[in-house]
Amino acid sequence: MARGTGGSAAALLFAAALTCGFGPALAQPQRALPLAVEKNPPGDIPDSQVFVIFRSDQGYSIKAPEGWARRDRSGGVSFSDKYNALDLEVGARAVAPTVASVRAQEVAALEHGAGAVHVLSVARRALPAGPAIVVVYQVNSAPNAVTGKAIRLENERLYIWKDGRLATLTLSAPAGADNADQWRLMAGSFAWRP
Repeated sequence: MARGTGGSAAALLFAAALTCGFGPALAQPQRALPLAVEKNPPGDIPDSQVFVIFRSDQGYSIKAPEGWARRDRSGGVSFSDKYNALDLEVGARAVAPTVASVRAQEVAALEHGAGAVHVLSVARRALPAGPAIVVVYQVNSAPNAVTGKAIRLENERLYIWKDGRLATLTLSAPAGADNADQWRLMAGSFAWRP
């Protein structure tokens, strides 16, 4: 008859340990692991995609894909379609970023964030709007609200500075999608306006 009480006693002891404050010591948070890149990734922006100029009252313009959902917010705007996204944030910054300052600050913050961030490169790039610092990285997406599925995303984040203002442009797509031409078009279309 005493045979079945050993498991119950152990379960009670474990439950008591959790309620007495030992639970956090037993349950260590796990860092997210990178998701596998899809073999046939969704998210190629079609070569026939039409782009429209978005003009912000915050003093900039950019070409965005027609038909993508737009979300305005204080300090920026985003356009998205499934896993593809263009996000633009504008704020004040006293000095222009450098490759070294972006590595030390923005990249460090990215790498300590969620989503198993893996930074591939940090480099300077010339754009029509002026010089930019570009961070190329991969990160896990947030789970889809309907399916719960998350995928690996490839991102280009561009820091574009002029006269005390910094634009942070982030382009995202499923890792492996071929959007290089479209991303070049969008980044190259960014312009400061008086």
